[in-house]
Amino acid sequence: MPELPEVEVVRRGLADHVVGRRIVAVRVLDVRSLRRHAPGPEDFALRLTGRVVVEARRRGKYLWLPLDNDDALLAHLGMSGQMLVSEPDAAPQKHLKATLDLEDGAQLRFVDQRIFGGLALSDGGADLPAEVAHIARDPLDPLFDPADFAARLKRRETGVKRALLDQTLISGVGNIYADEALWRVPLHYARNTRTLRRAEVETLLHHVTEVMSEALAQGGTSFDALYVNVNGASGYFDRSLHAYGREGEPCDRCGTPMRRSAFMNRSSYWCPRCQPRPRNGRF
Repeated sequence: MPELPEVEVVRRGLADHVVGRRIVAVRVLDVRSLRRHAPGPEDFALRLTGRVVVEARRRGKYLWLPLDNDDALLAHLGMSGQMLVSEPDAAPQKHLKATLDLEDGAQLRFVDQRIFGGLALSDGGADLPAEVAHIARDPLDPLFDPADFAARLKRRETGVKRALLDQTLISGVGNIYADEALWRVPLHYARNTRTLRRAEVETLLHHVTEVMSEALAQGGTSFDALYVNVNGASGYFDRSLHAYGREGEPCDRCGTPMRRSAFMNRSSYWCPRCQPRPRNGRF
């Protein structure tokens, strides 16, 4: 699933290629990608046509394009969603779900292989769509409050990785960057948040911010063709990963073979020497 760096790369691409342009035609090719827009595809197309995109914004993993009537086009990429800017006569992608023709001849396309993402119109959502108001700020947001995050984290009684993946506590962090930050601290993913010392919380937040900033500078992480930026280019932060996907490979810090554990229908990658399992780790 695209995490904060990947979504931010897409947002920047939309800011460069879509903002300031009028939408002149809308086609919905798969209504499943509009399941979050209750009025349906005809309403979606009618209300978007003629509107000008005035900005490209993000909260955690959500994207939205404020329009010139104070509504917003809201997008979530899910597991495999892509926002691509193409020429209208370019061959359609295999999993193309919707197209928005722009007045200068370009076309914004929403492609989604697994259909976990989607599009919707948010009434009056230009500043902050109501649909994403529950999502916390991310550590790259200038208004993110580290002290508030630390206090809320310490009030939890859960595994530290579960806390990092809780988008109401801190947004934008997904499986890949949680594993990377925990390796850098180092902390085991099941460490109880109530046992974290203040210095550990500060170090953890530092590495969460650092790893996502580094990934953003490298265009995000692409393991396959499901994540690309608006021009179709892949990111290459996967070449810098120390933990995620490295089961059996030597730890870059101590040389111990990395392990993989099942975690919340996903996997966690960790070093048994640098990140020893807590005695009562049950998360």
